[in-house]
Amino acid sequence: MRKFIFKNEVTDKELLLPVTPPSFEVSHGINIETINIHKVGDVVIPGYETLQAIRIDCMFPSKKYPFNQPGTNLDPYYYVNKFKTWCDKHRILRFIVSGTPVNVPVLISDITYGEKDGTGDVYASINMREYRELSIIPTDKTGNKSRDTKKDKKATKSYIVKSGDTLSTICRKHYGNTSICQKVATYNGIKNINLIYAGNAIKLPDVSLL
Repeated sequence: MRKFIFKNEVTDKELLLPVTPPSFEVSHGINIETINIHKVGDVVIPGYETLQAIRIDCMFPSKKYPFNQPGTNLDPYYYVNKFKTWCDKHRILRFIVSGTPVNVPVLISDITYGEKDGTGDVYASINMREYRELSIIPTDKTGNKSRDTKKDKKATKSYIVKSGDTLSTICRKHYGNTSICQKVATYNGIKNINLIYAGNAIKLPDVSLL
């Protein structure tokens, strides 16, 4: 069965959903703007990629079932409170579905939950939005981008993976930013962001090259 994992980007702790959801939905698209041009009429202009929206319907069990994941906490409100706290505190999480390309930083936008069959099990619907970190580009008084001669060199460092390393911890250590893991993986030709091996060398270019 697939595993649905939420990884706290601050503490590196992971929460595994206790029961594998029967399905999940991910939306992907672009912004499309409609412009009305004189004597032509409406035309559509394709824009940039929108942030992904993700929805899962899941169950938090109150009893031992054969389909529970190992180590399941049988207090279903333990999981409810986790998601409520992450939502209220704007916690950045990495949402991973094993065996799929889904591996994306997200914010919990809302959780709807309740009981419906008298067993004490809790059923929840969780909505997420992809998180994208903003960066400020300095400009000079003329409005042009300032030039950093040091960055012009675009030096690329090499890092030897050690036991216990993850791409997330490496990016946080060298860039101070875990949200660029996928870009670093792509730069290095790493197909699975969760699979790096001790002893391998990972190239860490200037962030402008990612």
